[in-house]
Amino acid sequence: MKITIESTKKIVQLELDGALIPARIWQGHTDSGIPVACFITRISPDVLLSDPNHYELTAQFDRELIECVPPNDRVLAIPLKFIL
Repeated sequence: MKITIESTKKIVQLELDGALIPARIWQGHTDSGIPVACFITRISPDVLLSDPNHYELTAQFDRELIECVPPNDRVLAIPLKFIL
C-alpha cells in the first residue's frame, strides 16, 4: 500500500505507556483514494551523514516540513479513543 499525506496545523497529545506525546496530524489518501489520517510523533530525512549533499538535503527537508494545511473535517472528527 502507498499513501500520500500532507502535514496539517493540528497537534494532539497521544498517551503512550502513561506519557503524553505530541503528534502532528497528517492527512491524505491511499493510492486507491481512501482517505487516511496519520498521527506522526517523529519524522526525519533519511540522509546519510556521509552524503556530500547532506546539509542541503536536510535544510530543504526542514523548509518543506514547515508547510502545513488546515486539517479537514474528517480528521478533526476522529475520536482520540480510536488512536492506537
